[in-house]
Amino acid sequence: MGNLLVDGDSVTLVKDLKVKGAGQTLKRGTVIKSIRLTGDAQEIDCRYEGIKGLVLRAEFVRKA
Repeated sequence: MGNLLVDGDSVTLVKDLKVKGAGQTLKRGTVIKSIRLTGDAQEIDCRYEGIKGLVLRAEFVRKA
């Protein structure tokens, strides 16, 4: 278990991720700002340029 995340944190991707429906790939090292936690401990709700409703799995990010 790593660092605990809270609403408003920034996270960095640790793996290239293909975004379903958006036709783009988020590259490793991309910083996602102002995350929101969901009811599921493994899911993080966030926004990124041009992608609405982006939900990331906690296993693919680390605290920035």
